[in-house]
Amino acid sequence: MDLVAGRGGWDHETWRTADLSSGPVAGGKVILMAVVGNIDRSSPAVPQGVIARHPLTAYFVIAYLVSWVIEVPVALSAQGALPALPKPAVAIAVVAATFGPTVGAFVVTAVTDGRAGVVRLLRRYVQWRVGILWYLFLLIGVPLIVILGTIVVPGALQTYRPILPALLAAYPLAFLMTFLLGGPLGEEPGWRGFALPRLQDRFGPLRGSVLLGVLWACWHLPLFWSGVWTPPTIANVVMFVVMITALTIMMTWVFNHAGGSLLITMLMHASFNTFANRVASPLFPAPIFDEYGLLPVLIGFTATALVLIVATRGRLGLPVGEPSPGLARAEGS
Repeated sequence: MDLVAGRGGWDHETWRTADLSSGPVAGGKVILMAVVGNIDRSSPAVPQGVIARHPLTAYFVIAYLVSWVIEVPVALSAQGALPALPKPAVAIAVVAATFGPTVGAFVVTAVTDGRAGVVRLLRRYVQWRVGILWYLFLLIGVPLIVILGTIVVPGALQTYRPILPALLAAYPLAFLMTFLLGGPLGEEPGWRGFALPRLQDRFGPLRGSVLLGVLWACWHLPLFWSGVWTPPTIANVVMFVVMITALTIMMTWVFNHAGGSLLITMLMHASFNTFANRVASPLFPAPIFDEYGLLPVLIGFTATALVLIVATRGRLGLPVGEPSPGLARAEGS
């Protein structure tokens, strides 16, 4: 997720010129297909036995490991501990790292549920039959939450600048690029596709969402030192963890009402990433956001999450006694 990359991040030219047909992104696809395609559940290999007994733990270990192996060198390079990397190389590396959660989801699913489980997970990518109101919430409601969270920040409203027509015209392309390369496609099959159903089943919707939110937020930590996010201050890191946890609560509510659709969660992820970076930032260029770029989404998402917790009594759209959407059977930890 590149939510905080809007201030000092990459422009579209950097993404356009980055060679995504080869290197880590293409290589990641080959590795994923090779790993999933060659898993034999009848094999007595020790790693498969550990994964089968502790699928949730295995998932988070793989997701973190795959992503951090790529991101930590980028962060060390940005901090001067390793030779500097050109922007296109950094862009490719960060895109590849977003697929760590997907790799974890498919590897663990293949081990625990075999090909049938992999097929079920893939089908949720195209699960589009959801009420139109949910699409409206994702595409209009989420941006409104970001705007409301922005204008309550002291001094933000006074810095309002009209949106240029060119900016609006470029929004659909920015949305598509964010969907494919900015986190939604690479992350959601893991966080919401694999982890959330199991966490809800074990801990309940609210506690499971809080746990997932903290783990999701901490997975991003190397990017604070990569030179493309807001400064890695204690305040910014704490705000990010709180914001992501609040966002996770919101996404759980949508996920449960959407029957576990990954398409819906990917669209929601793309919506707030794109709007916050490409519209809200230039619309309200308050100086405070140069240092604390997370304030608008922190305020908006936290307020919304608290309302949802109270309104649903912590159930977040999951009826009492019903299994989580996307969960075929009870799983271990």
